[in-house]
Amino acid sequence: MISVCMATFNGEKYLEAQIDSILKQLQPTDELIVSDDGSTDTTLQLLQNYQAADLRVRLVAGPKKGLIRNFENAIKQARGEIIFLADQDDVWLPEKVAAMVAVFREQPQVQVVIGDLTVTDVELHPLEPSFFQMKQVKTGFWRNIWKNGYIGAGMAFRSQLKEKILPFPEKLPMHDMWIGLLAEPDIVLLQRPLTLYRRHGDNASELQTTTSLRQKISWRFHLILALARRKKRW
Repeated sequence: MISVCMATFNGEKYLEAQIDSILKQLQPTDELIVSDDGSTDTTLQLLQNYQAADLRVRLVAGPKKGLIRNFENAIKQARGEIIFLADQDDVWLPEKVAAMVAVFREQPQVQVVIGDLTVTDVELHPLEPSFFQMKQVKTGFWRNIWKNGYIGAGMAFRSQLKEKILPFPEKLPMHDMWIGLLAEPDIVLLQRPLTLYRRHGDNASELQTTTSLRQKISWRFHLILALARRKKRW
């Protein structure tokens, strides 16, 4: 069984295209869990319509504490052996689920698979053919402590990892960074674009960070402490 975890908030403009691209790839026994964080546009109505029409769609109320906690809420609900993360405004290419699940089946030790992404504009016209090349994404614990390449929009992981990653600690820079670092070194970067990574003026995450150096250092300090505490449990 596959669980796709999506966090939504006022995503009415692009939500239908993303959900349709996901549902086309799921089997009848799979699920799409959508945690909505109190949308005030038509997002909630759209999601209720999908839930009424498709038993695979499960809509849950978000904690209203921001993107990271909203994703955490969705992940908690997941029942599948493989858990995918999904942004509300992207589009999955038709072979995404099959290609990433194949890696898990062929390599039992792998905990996280991250597929490459094509960066696009609002109309899905390609801007950068490879997110991995643009951001020089590679595996490695310390490399990704300082410059995270573990992008949630391209990520899937085994359900066993939930015991390690949950609950998310306080002062976490991003949830995908946390998941990837705790999965090290059992990570595969799938070198083929499987997601159209749509960029527009209202994205919840930044492509080019505007965070100050002081804030980056503070985040990393708290992150390293949280990782050390969590790893003691394992």
